[in-house]
Amino acid sequence: MHLQGEDLYYTNFSYDPACYYFLYIGELKAYGLNQFVREALQKRVPGREVRFAAIIPDVCVQYYYDDVIVINPLCGGAAANVTGPEPGPSTSCRMAIGPFMTAVSASATVRSLIAAILENQPELYLSLFESVVEMTLDAIKGVSILGPDKAIARHWNSKLVQFSELTKVVPMVEGEICRGLPALLTRTAVLRDSWPDGIFVSAAYSAAGINSAVTRSQDEVRRRFTAADSDYLITRYIPHDLDPTVLAVVANADDVYIAGIADQHIVDGNRFVGSSFPSQVTADQAALLRTYTIAAGRALGSAGYRGIFGCDYLIDHQGGIWFLEVNARKQGTTFEFCCTLEQNLPAGAPSLLELECHAVLHGRFPPGTVAMDDNRRQLHWETYNHKVVAAVRTSGYIPQNTRERESFRRVAGRELAMDYVIVEHLGTPLTVMPGTFLARVISVARSRDDVALGLRQGMNLVKQTFQEV
Repeated sequence: MHLQGEDLYYTNFSYDPACYYFLYIGELKAYGLNQFVREALQKRVPGREVRFAAIIPDVCVQYYYDDVIVINPLCGGAAANVTGPEPGPSTSCRMAIGPFMTAVSASATVRSLIAAILENQPELYLSLFESVVEMTLDAIKGVSILGPDKAIARHWNSKLVQFSELTKVVPMVEGEICRGLPALLTRTAVLRDSWPDGIFVSAAYSAAGINSAVTRSQDEVRRRFTAADSDYLITRYIPHDLDPTVLAVVANADDVYIAGIADQHIVDGNRFVGSSFPSQVTADQAALLRTYTIAAGRALGSAGYRGIFGCDYLIDHQGGIWFLEVNARKQGTTFEFCCTLEQNLPAGAPSLLELECHAVLHGRFPPGTVAMDDNRRQLHWETYNHKVVAAVRTSGYIPQNTRERESFRRVAGRELAMDYVIVEHLGTPLTVMPGTFLARVISVARSRDDVALGLRQGMNLVKQTFQEV
């Protein structure tokens, strides 16, 4: 079955009824996770080959990944209806997760594909980077989300809910909730002298620096936040050295698995640009971070949350740990931790995505679950996400490297001292709009210095491929 439809931008996917399928729905940056989901599901259906279709919004000049279905009504409208390597777009813009999920849920072509799949298998799992309420395909009989419940994830992704419900669970930064814009302006003015290093302001839902900012004047507050009927969380900004993030999986009200701790790289106070591992926190700090994350995970688990989540923290200049937020979804470090666990855990141990699948389907972790107690293979990695902040025009192209997992294996096995890959470069010629990911760099090595060297080389190559418009 070859897929065609006016609601598609591009596809190179064709359906084989002899195989067992799941659908990945999310951005191209998480495509690699499908390898681990496929392997987890293969254990459940050993008699059939497991495959997937990746439904993505990313508009590229060329697609080097197999079985993609591109839906992005913001960039070109009707389908190119092209099956091949070069659909030839002229503009690429990032589509917010909510509108993207709405478009996918309404897609007649996607629904037709689902109907065809369900004729040949009893159920169809949707693998999402983030469970959001705009995704409604799971209302179809036989379709379910292989991840957290949408409504529970929505509840816990609210900064206001986290502040209210986790205050006695984790070390929360001093702050308060402001009901409406007038209250925000009043309270930040009153607290400005008491919190001289700045006031962090966030709407209930924010990510990657959107709808949040570190403000150091009332003029900044007025410029950045204008929604009169919105509620806001304000917290004292704490100068700090480290931004550790902990990736975990919750299976029930008691069982929380810690995948690992990485350091986030943050610019402009709240804009995430990448991560590095191992974290530079001390052993005592790492133990506390694990304890706090388990406590937060149990709170989520008690509310019915099942699956991967992450907790972000900061460590101040005195070494104190402060909780920042829960991300009730997969993190930007999920793929790298999948690869790290694969190399450090005993052969045959369940992968991170198998842990999530088992947690969602059975409410517990599978037999043979093993924690990563140390980094025995001496893996180091660092990532860089080049998100465009002003419109650019690409003039060069870096072919996509789809072997990130192999880089981890070869470095861990000492075939290579270091390696770096550039992934998801959008191509050329292309106008790339602000907020869009142009490319990512992943550097892997056995030392921090080699990782930094590889990352710089990759970043420099990416920066040579575009000019600001």
